[in-house]
Amino acid sequence: MIYELREYTAVPGRLPALVERFNSATCRIFRKHGMELVFLSRTEVGDDSKNEIVYVLRFDSYDDLQSKWAAFFADPEWKTVAAASEEAGPLVARVRRRLLTTADFAGVESGPVG
Repeated sequence: MIYELREYTAVPGRLPALVERFNSATCRIFRKHGMELVFLSRTEVGDDSKNEIVYVLRFDSYDDLQSKWAAFFADPEWKTVAAASEEAGPLVARVRRRLLTTADFAGVESGPVG
């Protein structure tokens, strides 16, 4: 199991449009391509507070991750949504991406410990 943690820092003033894109299309297109969204949030406290979206997707393997992202980015609907949402300029200033695995830890897949 692989988790992908993604942090999107919005262009100043564009966070509402980025949130709207997630709400109106991105999450649905994730589901369309079998991408399991585990967590989605705005940053309340910390670096980029009030100007960041953080989300986690779960994949079966690295190959699964690569093939699903390739299908997502090739999707004509996504291309249309992305272009329309950025007509007034880009939404995202920076993307930070990390791949995480729980492979070395016992009991993680079964829920909280303790």
